[in-house]
Amino acid sequence: MANLKLTDVGKAYGGTVEVLKNINLDIKTGELIVFVGPSGCGKSTLLRMIAGLEQITSGTLEIDGTVVNDVPPSERGIAMVFQSYALYPHMTVYDNMAFALRLAKKPEGEIRKAVEAAAAKLDLTQYLDRLPKALSGGQRQRVAIGRSIVRDPKVFLFDEPLSNLDAALRVATRIEIAQLKEQMPESTMIYVTHDQVEAMTLATRIVVLANKGIAQVGSPLELYERPKSEFVAQFIGSPAMNLLDGEIVGTGEQTRVQVDGEGIAVSNVPTEAGDMGKRVRIGIRPEDFVETDGESIYDGRVDYIEALGEVTILYFERRTNGDQVLAKLAGIHDEVRGKDVKLTADPAKVHIFHDGKSLLYR
Repeated sequence: MANLKLTDVGKAYGGTVEVLKNINLDIKTGELIVFVGPSGCGKSTLLRMIAGLEQITSGTLEIDGTVVNDVPPSERGIAMVFQSYALYPHMTVYDNMAFALRLAKKPEGEIRKAVEAAAAKLDLTQYLDRLPKALSGGQRQRVAIGRSIVRDPKVFLFDEPLSNLDAALRVATRIEIAQLKEQMPESTMIYVTHDQVEAMTLATRIVVLANKGIAQVGSPLELYERPKSEFVAQFIGSPAMNLLDGEIVGTGEQTRVQVDGEGIAVSNVPTEAGDMGKRVRIGIRPEDFVETDGESIYDGRVDYIEALGEVTILYFERRTNGDQVLAKLAGIHDEVRGKDVKLTADPAKVHIFHDGKSLLYR
């Protein structure tokens, strides 16, 4: 389908209110790229700039080697699916999906062939004669996606397409989007979401946006296992990674770190002699904690629990600095509420941060 290249792309309103700056990103044909980040970080703005619905203030956007900064949206070969379905309520599913092709004055036979092919991919064939009001939210969203497919665009853009659906429909529609991508392996897709599960399960690569720029780009597992910063470490993963104030007390291939007198040898982050005594932040994901009767990295009293059946989330009393520590243990642990629990972690899954950045990437 299409390669996209963003070079030093920026967006400012009124020449003074800067929203995005220095966005550099290469998107290859067939990728499904997911933009994530905190509210107000510019995810949807960046998507709309790619679509041509927002003007690019600085930098260039190329599609297949052609700069398209000043190309109208209708001529970029891009289709966009919004969180609101934006279907015409008086038109049938068939007519909604056929509308753009009729505007382009395509032959009716070609239109029917395109609509029926898209409907088959999205399991909408039996609904082609229905009005949108007779469909569920998930079915309406599939119609909106189908309306994009029939245009055979170079790039598909999804702006939080599942945010209006209930939990069960979100899961079902997310799976349908994943299956649709498998059916269209050459399609380039860019997807904006707040949902961690959507990002982790759908993305070829995730782009984490923060502070007006890109904090990190990588595969879902790369961002989960090797975050470059404290921000990315806490943003990717739910519940968020625990960050504990500590100190490096031993260097080398097995780095020894200490928290409140408790310690652990870390094999994930080799250190050098100059790191000895350095104050650091030690990152441990809640799911990487395990109970121990021996040497621990954290010792605290369980203040509250969430028993979810397959796992139990332990909330520990807040530390003197106000930090909340969470552990996610397999199975049921009702008996630990109000008790002191000692925790350790797999040495290969402990992260060390200094000045907000992972020591893995210095």
